[in-house]
Amino acid sequence: MFGLVLGIDPGVSRCGYGAVRREGAQLEAVGAGVIRTPGSDTLPNRLASLEEELGRVVSELGPDALAVERVLFQANTRTAMSVGQASGLALAVAARAGIPVTHYSPNEVKLAVVGYGGAEKHQVQTMVARLLGLHEVPRPPDAADALALAICHAWRLDATPDEPDAPGTAPRLSAAIQTALAKEGR
Repeated sequence: MFGLVLGIDPGVSRCGYGAVRREGAQLEAVGAGVIRTPGSDTLPNRLASLEEELGRVVSELGPDALAVERVLFQANTRTAMSVGQASGLALAVAARAGIPVTHYSPNEVKLAVVGYGGAEKHQVQTMVARLLGLHEVPRPPDAADALALAICHAWRLDATPDEPDAPGTAPRLSAAIQTALAKEGR
């Protein structure tokens, strides 16, 4: 049995979260959603509200690890600042709870979930649904993205650097995809 991984897709106006538990090649969605803050509030109030809600989610779900999206490039400075602020709050909440945090770039998540680092957003969301045995793509997209982050980290929980079948590589991904397709009767 592997621990619970909480994925965070950071943002001040919309912060996605998704929790996944993994046992062998089996993945289970434990919870997902989006924390929203009203644009009419002041930034300090929005950040305080987001931190409080992130703390509540962590307290309720009790994750063993946190996976947060790392922003490598953002054309819009305002968006980059917002994502950075939300990410910092998630890190602070995790630190207070004693939960280890790992950052993943969007390409790392795509590679782990789809098997291709240049995958389109809809491809990632479709694979999230398949890997978790869901009947439809999780909504809203921020929640699906957070679940993808959690899946990405779940592959790495038992990994060692010299392991030939390192998580996120084709053999493990293939096994998980075959399990998901078998559940669908394909």
